[in-house]
Amino acid sequence: MFSMKAVRWYALLLLLLPTACITSKTMTVGATASLLEDVARSANSQSNLELIRQGMPAYLMLIDGMVEAVPNNERLLITAAQTYASYASAFIPDTGKEYARVLFTRARQYALRALEQIGIKNPVASSFDDFETRIKALDKKNVPYLFWAGSCWANWISLNMRSMEARAELPRVQLLMTRVLELDETFYYGGAHIFMGIMDASKPPIAGGDLNRARDHFLKAIELGQGKFLMASVYYARYYACKALDRRLFVATLQKVLDTPADIEPDLTLLNTVAHAKAEKMLAAADEYF
Repeated sequence: MFSMKAVRWYALLLLLLPTACITSKTMTVGATASLLEDVARSANSQSNLELIRQGMPAYLMLIDGMVEAVPNNERLLITAAQTYASYASAFIPDTGKEYARVLFTRARQYALRALEQIGIKNPVASSFDDFETRIKALDKKNVPYLFWAGSCWANWISLNMRSMEARAELPRVQLLMTRVLELDETFYYGGAHIFMGIMDASKPPIAGGDLNRARDHFLKAIELGQGKFLMASVYYARYYACKALDRRLFVATLQKVLDTPADIEPDLTLLNTVAHAKAEKMLAAADEYF
């Protein structure tokens, strides 16, 4: 039997489908973006991963159709970017990198288009000085665009590390996340701190990495999320505990994830369920990490 939340999610999806081809004629731009955001929130409160896994491709196609109908709305574009990136991160296993690359490429395209709409012209091709000037001119209301653009962009880079052109774009992503920290470090449960933690733990000291600073970023994210955003702890175990060769911390952190109910924060149920699955897999493979 489906839960009422699952039924509601599918019902809303079905209601949306007939309107996709006539969005520009029958719906305002704001209503279009708002409706997609409502679907995303409903999905985020769902704990049935298989239900979401099966339903998400249709939702992505729906989003593509709506973006085609309303191509210059920043809310719609960043919602599309976030949804593509979230699906790739949550449901595509490490062995599916080619498919993940396709999804993150689309996420990056939408995110960059959203940046264009809020005044960041030619975010890839402009001079770095011009890019920096435009980023620093943005204020707190633009934080969602900065954060999700940075997140989508960073994931795309991570899948294209063999490309010098892709790696050369990383300083722009770091600038986006630095600006998020300046404007609102609490956004998305301290998500920019998680990004910085991964960066500091992944890079060698000679390239600017700092394991102690990475630890501080992860712990700050966990604090800001009040321990409810379980992916922060999964990343803490994966990137800090492993790099510090601290197996005890690795095991304790992941066990705490498993001991925390996925629905401790309703809007995080889906991601926390994914975090449980990742924690179980990592614990089972602990010998491979150490």
